[in-house]
Amino acid sequence: MAIPFTADEKLRIRALLLDTGEVLFAAQGLKKTSLDELVAPAGVAKGSFYAFFDSKEALYAAVMVRRAPLIADRLRPALAADADVAGVTGVLRELTDVLTTDPFYRRLLTHPEELRAVARRVAAEDLASVGPHLVEPVLGYIARGQAAGLLVADVDAATVMGVMRTAGLVVMNRELFGEDHDRVLDATIRALARGLTTPERS
Repeated sequence: MAIPFTADEKLRIRALLLDTGEVLFAAQGLKKTSLDELVAPAGVAKGSFYAFFDSKEALYAAVMVRRAPLIADRLRPALAADADVAGVTGVLRELTDVLTTDPFYRRLLTHPEELRAVARRVAAEDLASVGPHLVEPVLGYIARGQAAGLLVADVDAATVMGVMRTAGLVVMNRELFGEDHDRVLDATIRALARGLTTPERS
């Protein structure tokens, strides 16, 4: 007969599963990470995993949700600036810095098939709390910039955000640029910032 976990044990084990999942998912991805690897640091049986998460995908989603406010905190100062050339440049630099310094979100963005796998297994509401931390602040920044006449207004905010995300492609394909990567990224960010802002207000 299984011995139930105490409340303190549940908190400790859940935190360890989240910590372990974040490291392993970032390093080797969802598919290659086994339940044995996930439960080992917590010192529980593989079957006990399901007392905390319904699946590996559910743990992946929980890691996303836990990290979202931390990423949002990094972006907040840049998103508080005006959406002029300097401001958009700052936002783009912060967004691309996330890709270079946050292994989990880099993995998430460079392996979209993992996000699709998570979305298939996890209820939409379990992922919904990521948007308010990461997507909505950027969309709000863009909308404010458009309303102030600082950002191009002939396309919707979601499209502008999509254009901004293209800077991340340079980071995610670093090997294609070799020693020129940093210069290419800098030039890409400056070109995007100039292209997205209105000349008369930049």
